[in-house]
Amino acid sequence: MSSSEKPERYRQGMATRRAVLGDAHVDRSEKNRTEFDEPFIDLITEAAWGHVWSRPNLTRRERSMITLAILAGLGREDELVLHARATANTGATEEDVREVLMHVAIYAGVPAANTAFRIVKQVFAEMKANGSATAEMGES
Repeated sequence: MSSSEKPERYRQGMATRRAVLGDAHVDRSEKNRTEFDEPFIDLITEAAWGHVWSRPNLTRRERSMITLAILAGLGREDELVLHARATANTGATEEDVREVLMHVAIYAGVPAANTAFRIVKQVFAEMKANGSATAEMGES
């Protein structure tokens, strides 16, 4: 089914997904889509990006910070990397992320926060080295 044939919630989700994660990431993901994982990718595009991330009640910055806290607390390192990179598009600054990870230390544990600080520090350093700014340095 082509993107134009998908439900409106899917199309909204794809637009939000692209705005938050960036076209390059979404294009890579879409290129790697297979018949096996297509239903899962459609699910997260519609549910996570279309139903949750597209809601008006919280800003993308706020959703980004919440997502980082949850991922850090759960130890979901790959997704933490992805969403740390997304801060360049969401408006969450390095200071915001530091404060989120301080909360993780208290509410989810120091080991979880320690790992998250290490990962996010590396992601931000790579972003700066590649000229991909975090929100603190201006949106890309």
